[in-house]
Amino acid sequence: MAKNLSVLITGCSTGIGLSTAITLSELGYQVFATARKQTDVDNLIALGLNAHLLDLADEPSIDAAFSWVLKQTGGSLYALFNNGAYGQAGALEDLPSQALKEQFQINVFGWHYLTRLVIPVMRKQGFGRIIQNSSVLGLVAMPYRGAYNASKFAIEGYTDTLRLELTGSGIQVSLIEPGPIETQFRANALAKTLEFIDVKNSVHKDNYKIQIDRLSKEGPSNKFTLPASAVTKKVLHALSSKKAKTRYYVTQPTYIMAFFKRVLPFTWLDKILIKG
Repeated sequence: MAKNLSVLITGCSTGIGLSTAITLSELGYQVFATARKQTDVDNLIALGLNAHLLDLADEPSIDAAFSWVLKQTGGSLYALFNNGAYGQAGALEDLPSQALKEQFQINVFGWHYLTRLVIPVMRKQGFGRIIQNSSVLGLVAMPYRGAYNASKFAIEGYTDTLRLELTGSGIQVSLIEPGPIETQFRANALAKTLEFIDVKNSVHKDNYKIQIDRLSKEGPSNKFTLPASAVTKKVLHALSSKKAKTRYYVTQPTYIMAFFKRVLPFTWLDKILIKG
């Protein structure tokens, strides 16, 4: 069934992107795995994957990667899995504008640029799947995750609008809502925190110590953490189902927070999230 169905995936160096690329390849999909660094691309190739450089902060890099895909498919593409992203931690009042710009460049604008390249191809062929990897933090906000919250809230609205606008085109659009997953996400978030935040001189320095300890912790972040393969299963459904779901919740916290957002007053929900 999956034979010759081409899938372009961003952010394949580790975690969700890597798991999805390997699994889909094993199932017979024509996988195009991409990563931001050449060393990661080389590692993907060593694993037997068809890989190419794609930096979401660099439009020529996106153009080159997409051209590479179309050359191998004869100008078609079955699916795009927008996955490459990172989380900028820090209180909003401490974040310089540059930090917010970089967060949106990778998590939103890069996705938009690539998606705009993909849509005309899918419209012409009359079918396609666009899958966006969002987050539980695209459903609810948490303190010290403001930049990431904002980028994922943007992706939620962006994707809902895109789905409406593509009605009747044959292109199905889905959101994945992971929650805590075993990836390098916390390590990357820690690096960005230390890059942009003046921890010692912040009024939030005591809370930053807690955040840094959490981000530095090895292993699962909490008892609800699932392996990246849990997300891959949802991506598979979004790719293979005759009618893909609008949203795919993955972890227990995501199901719970989605429910709380529907039924709780905002003041109650805020009390829960502040403790988060």
